[in-house]
Amino acid sequence: MNKKDNFITDINTGYSSKGDSIILGGAILDGEPLAEAHVKIPLKTLNRHGLIAGATGTGKTKTIQVFSEQLSNAGIPVLMMDIKGDFSGIAKEGKEQSFITERHAKMNIPYNVASFPVELMSLSKQNGVRLRATVSEFGPVLFSRILDLNDTQAGVVAVIFKYCDDNQMPLLDLKDIKKVINYITEEGKEEIAANYGKISTATTGTILRKIIELEQQGGDLFFGELSFETDDLMRIDENGKGYVNIIRLTDIQDKPKLFSTFMLSLLAEIYQKMPEKGDADQPELVIFIDEAHLIFNEASKALLEQIETIVKLIRSKGVGVYFVTQNPMDVPSGVLAQLGLKIQHALRAFTANDRQAIKKTADNYPTSPYYKTDELLTSLGIGEALVTALNEKGIPTPLVATMMRAPMSRMDVLTNDEIEEINAKSKLVKKYVEEIDRESAYEILTKKIEEANQATANQEEKAPAKSSKTGPTTTEVVTKSVLKVVTSATFIRGVFGVLTKIFKK
Repeated sequence: MNKKDNFITDINTGYSSKGDSIILGGAILDGEPLAEAHVKIPLKTLNRHGLIAGATGTGKTKTIQVFSEQLSNAGIPVLMMDIKGDFSGIAKEGKEQSFITERHAKMNIPYNVASFPVELMSLSKQNGVRLRATVSEFGPVLFSRILDLNDTQAGVVAVIFKYCDDNQMPLLDLKDIKKVINYITEEGKEEIAANYGKISTATTGTILRKIIELEQQGGDLFFGELSFETDDLMRIDENGKGYVNIIRLTDIQDKPKLFSTFMLSLLAEIYQKMPEKGDADQPELVIFIDEAHLIFNEASKALLEQIETIVKLIRSKGVGVYFVTQNPMDVPSGVLAQLGLKIQHALRAFTANDRQAIKKTADNYPTSPYYKTDELLTSLGIGEALVTALNEKGIPTPLVATMMRAPMSRMDVLTNDEIEEINAKSKLVKKYVEEIDRESAYEILTKKIEEANQATANQEEKAPAKSSKTGPTTTEVVTKSVLKVVTSATFIRGVFGVLTKIFKK
């Protein structure tokens, strides 16, 4: 066989599957897409996580859109963290245009326009489904890691959670835990020392400052009730399509602490609540984390370790996590090693550092007899990418340059009116719109302090009144002392003794 026939055979063999799969596009050889070779990803392997990388403007957004559409069609819900606000158009049908149909004809993939069920969500006050979580749901370990506390400070946080549990004081929002910290260093200092040991005010002061930092990045909006239920991410519409849940993060790009806090809490919550799935035919949920470098750049060592641990474990619950960033080097090696599917769009080499990064990136991919990977990385066109995945047996597939199929939905954002229309029909918006502020640690401790102050005031009022008679002056005291001495018998006998001696003379 010639080179082309060998290539087609290798790709079709490498990307075949017994179960259901999704088609990302057509294989490219020597710059031309081949209608006989499609790049298929088995649904069974999509819980093995993945990476979508490439320079700005190379087509990452459209790839995520295509991926999400295929998942939704297969009845798999999607959670998309949308930093730039690019993905909302998936709720509306696309427009058939000649350049798109010609592109698909080259790959022998039919093109049809379609829309998909969408929920618009928010961590802030943007319109949409409000996402919240309580401090108690985080637990002392995760809350300490988010704040980047040392072991001593984390121990104090553990005491705070234990104290609140022992006294039935819910920790719902940040004002609750701030109130507890103030209480255990002031009014309740003796109570805490007697039951849990002494706590340094310097330690509690550091913890309080860390909480205020999180609060300033929008944590006060995220922590609270009604807490979001992860089951609401797993919905299927009446047509059997999985919901595409889009978290609009356009207003928190400069708040990486809030972004990483939410992402980690969500993964931890999903892991804790979802049952083990084992070797399932398809994932229960796929999560896309756009601009993933925002998480890793700001994360502490402890937080990175926590992320790596959860990524390793969460796939057993049927959840796939896909990191989207410009360069694979943005993702820590420990996390990168867990990613089974890699979709690499073009990289740009403007500097010597860029060229070195491209060589390192090429080393992350399998070698291929058909491509020079480091050269191909800089010559891929818009909407083209290098792909490698895992087959159903967990074996890496051949590296293949791929012409990605076009989105079936709108390749543009929704208008404000269209956003309002989606939110007006949403059952989840109505469920989570109300902000609940029930009695919790803040209110309980405030009441306790007020009662203690009132009791002290009542005791002072009942105490016997002091005499209004003024005490003797200094002159009176001195005069009385002198008179006492002058009139004493000893003094008189001494005086008379002296006088007797004088008169005898």
